[in-house]
Amino acid sequence: MTELDREIETRAVRGGRGRPRTRAASLVAVLLLSTLALPAPAQDRAALEQWAAAPHRTARNVARDVHRHPVEVLVFFGVRPDSTVVEILPGSSGYYMEILAPYLRERGRYIAANRDALAPPQYLADHRKLLARLEAEPALYGKVVVTQFNADRHEIAPPGSADFVLTFRNLHNWVERGEAEGALRAFHRALKPGGVLGVVDHRGRADLSQEAQMKSGYVREDFAVALVEKAGFRLVGSSEVNANPKDTKDHPEGVWTLPPTLRLKEKDRAKYQAIGESDRFTLRFVKQ
Repeated sequence: MTELDREIETRAVRGGRGRPRTRAASLVAVLLLSTLALPAPAQDRAALEQWAAAPHRTARNVARDVHRHPVEVLVFFGVRPDSTVVEILPGSSGYYMEILAPYLRERGRYIAANRDALAPPQYLADHRKLLARLEAEPALYGKVVVTQFNADRHEIAPPGSADFVLTFRNLHNWVERGEAEGALRAFHRALKPGGVLGVVDHRGRADLSQEAQMKSGYVREDFAVALVEKAGFRLVGSSEVNANPKDTKDHPEGVWTLPPTLRLKEKDRAKYQAIGESDRFTLRFVKQ
C-alpha cells in the first residue's frame, strides 16, 4: 500500500478529508466555503453562452459540447470576466481557449500553459499549431499569454497572480508518469491565496486500486482528492455535470476506446459512440 493509499484509508475511517479542526477554524472554513461555492452571476453565464455559440469555434469542438458541457463547468468553477485564468495544456484544438480567451479579453487574462521544448515531437507539433492559431486570429487571441508547463520546471504564471488554474483530462497522465506532485506545486505557486484549482478527469472504478487501472487512463476520485489536498488545496465542491453512467470503464483500450479517440477505429464504432465520452469527475479546490 502506498503512502497516499494509506491516507485515503485513514480519511475514510475518520469520515472526513483531514484532521479534526477547532471550532474557530471550522467557522472560518464554513464562511470561506459559502463564498467560494457561489456560481458565476447570471450575466457572466450569459456571456459564456454567447462565446460558446460564437461562429469562430471549430465544428469539431462544438460537437464535443454535448459531452463536455463547457458553460456549466466554467460556471461551476466560478470564472468571472475579470479573472486571471491559467489553462494547463490547452492543446492544438484549444477547446476551452475558444471560449475563455474572448470571454476574458477585455477585463481579465487568459494564460495558456503549454508544452516546453522537452515535450515529445507530436506534442511540440500541437504547440506550434496553437501558436499559429493565436497569430492567425488576433481579434480573438491577441491578448493570450503563452507560458511553459512541465511539472514544476517552469512558472506557469507569476507567483500568487492567478485566480484560477484549470486542467482538463490531464491528471491521469501526470499520475502515471510520476509528475502529479510537481504539477500541483506549480499550480499552488501560481494561485492567489484562496484561488481555485479546477480539475476534470476520467473517473475510475472505486472497486479497483488506482494502480490496477493506471494504464486505462482512469483515476479514482478519492485518490485524486487525496493527492490534490496533500499538495495544499482543499476540496470545496464537486459537480456531476460530466458524469456518464453508460461508461463501464472496462474497455479493451481503456478510456481511449471511447470518443473522441476511438482507438479501435471502425471496430464496434457505433457501440462506443453510443456510450459517448468517459464518465468524469469535476472537482473544485481552493489554495490554502
